[in-house]
Amino acid sequence: MTGATQDLQRALMVSAARGMSRTEIEERALRAANGLRELGVKPNGIVALLLRNDFVFFEALRAVTALGASPVAVNWHLTGNEVRYVLEDCGAKVLVAHADLLSLLSDAIPDGFKVLGVDTPPEVIEAYNLDPSRGRLDTAVESWGRWLEGFAPLTDICRDFNETMIYTSGTTGKPKGVRRFPQSEENAQRLLALRDRIYGIEPGIRALICGPLYHAAPNAFAMRAAVAAEKLIMMPRFDAEAFLGSVAHNRITTVFMVPTMFVRLLKLPQETRARYDVSSLRHITTAAAHCPPDVKKAITQWFGPIVHEFYGSTESSYVSYCSPDDAAARPGTVGRLVDGVRVRFLDEQGHDVPTGEPGEIYTRLSFAPDFTYANRPEDRASLEIGGLIGTGDVGYLDAGGYLFLCDRRRDMVISGGVNIYPAEIEAELVSLEGVRDCAVFGVPDQEYGEKLIAVVEPDKGAKLSADGIVAQLKSRLAGFKVPRIIEFRSELPRDDAGKIYKHQVRGSYRQEFARLNSATSANLAD
Repeated sequence: MTGATQDLQRALMVSAARGMSRTEIEERALRAANGLRELGVKPNGIVALLLRNDFVFFEALRAVTALGASPVAVNWHLTGNEVRYVLEDCGAKVLVAHADLLSLLSDAIPDGFKVLGVDTPPEVIEAYNLDPSRGRLDTAVESWGRWLEGFAPLTDICRDFNETMIYTSGTTGKPKGVRRFPQSEENAQRLLALRDRIYGIEPGIRALICGPLYHAAPNAFAMRAAVAAEKLIMMPRFDAEAFLGSVAHNRITTVFMVPTMFVRLLKLPQETRARYDVSSLRHITTAAAHCPPDVKKAITQWFGPIVHEFYGSTESSYVSYCSPDDAAARPGTVGRLVDGVRVRFLDEQGHDVPTGEPGEIYTRLSFAPDFTYANRPEDRASLEIGGLIGTGDVGYLDAGGYLFLCDRRRDMVISGGVNIYPAEIEAELVSLEGVRDCAVFGVPDQEYGEKLIAVVEPDKGAKLSADGIVAQLKSRLAGFKVPRIIEFRSELPRDDAGKIYKHQVRGSYRQEFARLNSATSANLAD
């Protein structure tokens, strides 16, 4: 056995051929915490992280929380202008970022920011097929690793439980930072215990991180797994066969996945699936988008009755939990309400609907910390009715107490587990030359859950093409926000005030795409 192999076996975290122990990560994090304090980061302050899946994410997050401050995990798919908006809005003055991402930002970083750069790891370069030169820091950028070595480890560590600040898009088209308020030690421990139960976190697990750490659910899973795990394996990017290989090789027991990952696994040929022993898996948690019943059934037939699902949101925390037994008893449910949750189902006039009838879901978990939106208290206030929070989902409880989701009152689209709000995309579309108006919405998609479609009404005489519009949107928006399908209509239906009857446009497309997906879904379980 080589020395490198022994080192990887002793490591807590492993990414390809690299490994780090829990002691190494903690020491580096506490050195960085002292450095951040020297830079002026105070309790309740903010530090921005623009990082791919790498050890440094854990180092930086631990460093920030050790000071009693909050990390902001920035989605690295965003364009430079979108990143700049988040950096300005959150109030941070320090940014920790990978070299390849910094190379794309040019003048997007606001003046006065302290930037600490990290060389992009070779496995990330390979996974994303990046030019290796982009992974090396510019000499003008201070290196995170060399910088933190100049400080002694922090000794007066803050013991408060600080969550990562996640930016979630809003119906107005601008992302909103969800800032949690402090909570009591008792409530913090209750929340962590619930999180551990849902994610299957317990001492000695062998966990696999296969989703991006800037996303709320993979972030929460990874941070708790880092405390309890015997081994924590990081994938730089999800790949279906590589996932199976990692499970088999590392004897993974516990993982968080989004439904899109299930779909990609189920598309693998049977002979590929058969090559990997996945019998070590004991607990799979899924969320971020509701898992279609046929997909969950097919995955359960493959991996066994180990698929757990929860429903909640960044704002409302956990609402319901669906065990494998629940899924078998009530296909399609997102489970029963977790202890401590109050819920109401309201119609469009704000009245309670009868049991079993769909209504907009308003909830409150009694021991979850309250929140505000950074710089937007009025948006936070608009979500609340009678002390409960609504984020636009529509559903109902059946007679047995099982929660089912139907639709979303607002226009949010969930594609591949990522929240997308059409208002932002529509604002960009109508700013393009030749576009009179448009409607953007989601349609059912077997792989991603939903995919974006834009129906565009051109100006009279304008010559527009789908390819041309896509090219312009890609320069303005992150790739996942660019509609997969663009169609044209000479006129969109409107009311007397000129507002588009979006539900009419959306309805016909959703029915057609649902029919097409239904015709192929049976193949998933074969």
